[in-house]
Amino acid sequence: MTLIACHECDTLHRKVVLPAGAVARCSRCGGMLYRYSPERLDHHLALVLGTLIVLVIANSFPIISLELQGYRHGSTLLGAVNALFDADMALVAVLVLLTAIIFPLAELLLLLVVLLALRRDRGGPELHDWLRWLQHVRPWVMLDVFLMAVLVALTKLAHTATVIPGVALWAFAVLAFLMAAVAAIDSRDLWDRVTVPARGRRSS
Repeated sequence: MTLIACHECDTLHRKVVLPAGAVARCSRCGGMLYRYSPERLDHHLALVLGTLIVLVIANSFPIISLELQGYRHGSTLLGAVNALFDADMALVAVLVLLTAIIFPLAELLLLLVVLLALRRDRGGPELHDWLRWLQHVRPWVMLDVFLMAVLVALTKLAHTATVIPGVALWAFAVLAFLMAAVAAIDSRDLWDRVTVPARGRRSS
C-alpha cells in the first residue's frame, strides 16, 4: 500500500490509481494530492525536445560578431569560454560553461529520459535517482543571469566596436523562455507518476 501526505495539512491518504484526467484531493482540506493526465507527458516531451534543438542551435552559431576597422570576428559560446581560459579567467569560464551549457543540457537530458520511460511505462528504481539528480541540477540553470551579463557586455563593447548580434544570441533569448517553461514542469507530478505502478498506469 502506497501512502501520500497532503502538501497543505500533512494528512496521510492511501494512493490509488486514477482514471485519466482525474484529480485526487485531500479529504481534510480539499488540497490537490495528485492527478493523472497521460496527454501531459506528450506536451512535456514536445517542450523538452524543442528546447534541446534550440540549445544545440545556440551553441552552434556565433553569439555576436565584432566589426572593428573593417575586420569582423565572431565567437560561439564555447569559443568565448576558451577565450576566458586563455585570459586566465578560469573561474568565470567554468561558471559560464556550467550554468549556460552543462547544467541546462543535463536538466533536459534527465527530463527526456524520465519522460520517455514514463511514456513507455518502463519505470524502475533508476527513475528515482534520475529525478533526484534533476532536483539537484535545476537550481544551477541560470540562463537569465547569463543573458543579463551578455547584454551588459554588449553595452560596453558598443563604445569601441560595431556589435552585430548573432543567431545564437537570439537562440539564447528563446532558450531562456523555454527553460523557464521546462522548469515549470511539476516535479511532484513526475514523482507521482514514478510511484504509480506501471500496471496501474496501463489499466487507466
